[in-house]
Amino acid sequence: MVWKQRIILKSPAEIAIMRQAGRINALALEAVRQAIRPGVTTEELDAIAEEVIRKHGGRPAFKGYPGPYPYPATITVSINEELVHGIPGPRKIKAGDIVSVDCGTIYKGFIADSAFTVGVGEISPLARRLIRVTEEALYRGIEQLRPGNRVGDVSAAIQRHVEVHGFHVTREYTGHGVGRSMHEFPMIPNYGTPGRGALIREGMTVALEPMVLVGTPKTKVKADKWTVVSADGSLTAHFEHTIAVTAHGPLILTVAD
Repeated sequence: MVWKQRIILKSPAEIAIMRQAGRINALALEAVRQAIRPGVTTEELDAIAEEVIRKHGGRPAFKGYPGPYPYPATITVSINEELVHGIPGPRKIKAGDIVSVDCGTIYKGFIADSAFTVGVGEISPLARRLIRVTEEALYRGIEQLRPGNRVGDVSAAIQRHVEVHGFHVTREYTGHGVGRSMHEFPMIPNYGTPGRGALIREGMTVALEPMVLVGTPKTKVKADKWTVVSADGSLTAHFEHTIAVTAHGPLILTVAD
């Protein structure tokens, strides 16, 4: 991944543009969510997301992103044991799957990034609990994004909520600053120590993204060199929002209304 090596504070005008990017991203993800059903292919979901983004004047942020080779799609679609970065293709979604979708949008030079996980039809009680806990962990972290706190306060809140429910957070992949670049400082791990790390300041814009695994924190990368899976094949889930730090607390930018 390409990282900008400093924290870049945003002006209110820049945050307003990111809010527009976030709205477009939320609309694209909602269209994808509505289309998820047994029999739909992941490449069909990708086409839906790109159509929404471009219809609203945005550009896909993931397409062409540097890596082992340029990322080839608008969204990532990760199913069951796939944690993140699953490449859309001819694979058909099945009843009982849990599906994680991540998407980024560029609008007027700024990026918004968000993700969700959803069950398809009847899923196991374990899968339902995993999805619920992962989304709750995201909001535990968001609550700590207040001026004067530290990155460790955010990370620890996520880790604590996940682990008290018996699940695991990944160590290899993190949340991050976001703005004109997809990955800016600071890195925001999903584990940490309260009171440690970079100071949270007004004007920071970050993407928090709990990535949670049932059986182990360990991961591996599939032969396609992008798709990350749990090392033991157990279920995973992923939620993400882009948030601005304001004097009044965290402002979620990746919502449609």
